[in-house]
Amino acid sequence: MTKKCLELKGVSKNFQGFRLNHISFTLPQGYIMGLVGSNGAGKTTTIRLILNMLEKNEGEILVFGKDNVLHEKAVKQEIGVVFDHMFYVDSWTVRDTEKAISIFYDDWRHNTFDDMIRRFCLPQNKKVGDLSRGMQMKLMLACAFSHNAKLLILDEPTSGLDPVTRDEFLEILQDYIKDGERSVLFSTHITSDLEQVADYITFINQGNMIFTGSMEDLINSYRLVKGRPQDLTPELEKNIAGLRKTNMGFEGLITANEAAQYGHCILDTATIDDIIIYMSKGGIKK
Repeated sequence: MTKKCLELKGVSKNFQGFRLNHISFTLPQGYIMGLVGSNGAGKTTTIRLILNMLEKNEGEILVFGKDNVLHEKAVKQEIGVVFDHMFYVDSWTVRDTEKAISIFYDDWRHNTFDDMIRRFCLPQNKKVGDLSRGMQMKLMLACAFSHNAKLLILDEPTSGLDPVTRDEFLEILQDYIKDGERSVLFSTHITSDLEQVADYITFINQGNMIFTGSMEDLINSYRLVKGRPQDLTPELEKNIAGLRKTNMGFEGLITANEAAQYGHCILDTATIDDIIIYMSKGGIKK
């Protein structure tokens, strides 16, 4: 039986004008899960709740079976984090960073850190603030790997990286989970990255869960539908998410189950980007 690395059960958080609403998903040990949705959908809020940087209003979060609040110190020993911005002090050198961060972890491995900075070609005496965006991300990864983190949480880590660095980063992630003991939760807008490495997808839209499951199941759950103006019946229009109408015709997103009854229209496979874009424009349609 596959072990659970991360489990959210009915997690909610209320803000003025926004609610993260009963989010539930499970990340099995040894896999990569992509967390997707438009800006403001609730991805970063979800990550901050997992890290107990925000206090949830409802629900339960378990990391390797431990409550993330009741056992916060033990849980955070198991988690490595890479955000979309550097959170180390600009005036620190790479070596200073190890000295400052290592004191917080019971299982810090100096040899691993040395191996990682050599692998990533990080200059030991260069200041954090002088590192490139890609090197800063690699430094955060080196720290995460050096305390033997079993869960890596990434919030938009590849934004602003060049294609070569992004490809190298994705290879690092795939290597990271090879032993079957480690897992990755990967929030990103660059869905082509997820298509390369993600095993599972969780899709949040306007604070609501739309989908959680395998990448294949998500792609198979929806279709792009297109047709002439006369093909758009009132029933079809009601079922389409993100409907776009012109004098020449229409297009939008429809569930695969509903698509079967509209064979007179053009039906195409939807990409992850298609699903996110049309759902965001058209509201929630499961």
